[in-house]
Amino acid sequence: MAFIMDGNRRFASRLNKASTAGHEFGYLKLLDALEWCLEMGVSCVSVFAFSIDNFKRPPQEVAMLMQLAEEKLEELLQEYKLIEKHGVCIRVLGDLSLLPLSVRAAADRVMEATQHHKRGRLNICLAYGSWQEMSQAIGHLQKEVQSGSLSPEDVDGRALDARSHTAGCPPVDILIRTSGESRLSDFLLWQSGTAQLQFTDVLWPEFSFWDLLKALVLWQLARPDLERIGQAAERRRQTHAYS
Repeated sequence: MAFIMDGNRRFASRLNKASTAGHEFGYLKLLDALEWCLEMGVSCVSVFAFSIDNFKRPPQEVAMLMQLAEEKLEELLQEYKLIEKHGVCIRVLGDLSLLPLSVRAAADRVMEATQHHKRGRLNICLAYGSWQEMSQAIGHLQKEVQSGSLSPEDVDGRALDARSHTAGCPPVDILIRTSGESRLSDFLLWQSGTAQLQFTDVLWPEFSFWDLLKALVLWQLARPDLERIGQAAERRRQTHAYS
């Protein structure tokens, strides 16, 4: 399951609070949503925390968001009971070279502390964009073919999967975007090819257990068709039939 966690600033505005307060509420909702998902058997959760395009925002705002990201990554280590209880491995995905050194260090600490966990996974997409991810993965494939370590015949969808940021995770089944926006914003486009896309008017800090349950019910109703589409996509991944 994947979430585009949209609406934090609008939520804060409704309460006549600073935008930072909205992001605080959004972080708490992330912890709630993660626990709900894990309790219901969803083993892999991906969230869109900060896109590469977000670096185009005013420098002061970017600096504030980077500081907030560092603080929240550190706080995740303090939520160790939740992480340990469900055996969650946390991965921070994206072009981490774009992040300030202090944020990268915080990300490294979280990933190192949870790397031995195997029962669940939380992907935090930070400085992330699908175009960057796919360009990097294709570049790796090209270099491996040129060096002779990979045969051209082995270049298929599964090879690309193995070199993506989300290697080891299943394809996304449900992608939810909150706040009424109905676009994907370059988030997990490769991984969401067979996902059910759900757009809700609910702002992220207001997202409830019942909203999540509704999303799962809608997915279950559509599951036969989605599985058929997914099986066809998997057959394509095992071949070169992408034309």
